[in-house]
Amino acid sequence: MTEERTQIPFSQDAALVLALAGTAMAFSCCAEDEAERWLRALRMHGLVGRTLQALGVGESQLMTASEPRPGRPPLGPAVVDHAAARAQDYAFRRGARVVGTTELLFALLELYGRMFDRALYLRGASREELLERLSTVAAETVPVTPNGALAPAPPSSILRLKFTK
Repeated sequence: MTEERTQIPFSQDAALVLALAGTAMAFSCCAEDEAERWLRALRMHGLVGRTLQALGVGESQLMTASEPRPGRPPLGPAVVDHAAARAQDYAFRRGARVVGTTELLFALLELYGRMFDRALYLRGASREELLERLSTVAAETVPVTPNGALAPAPPSSILRLKFTK
């Protein structure tokens, strides 16, 4: 049984990351290279980008070469659509009004797993550090309504979601 739901729009930052990644995937030689390219795009945009920068994840050259090498075959250009669909699913499950870079990050962690962890490690960070800092940054930026109440579905609520495979 499928749930009928409306498409949740992407934030400007998340849409930009998807567009950049869509262009970059054609130049990836393997799935590890794709994960790195996603990280490079994420690092510059949205809440996840600010969090990565706060962790000291800087802009640097790709660690993987663009020529073919042993490794997992690239997931290909369709991975961008798949990541977008998974990110929308995360946003829907937490009741968000827009799909942000946080939902996109969770989709990528699900799709790439240890390969994304490796890309973070090569930049001096870990999944655990990123998620911990992300929850802290998200908590500091929770919007408040005019009457002083917390707005629904703060970004940190996604951290309570479980990965599905």
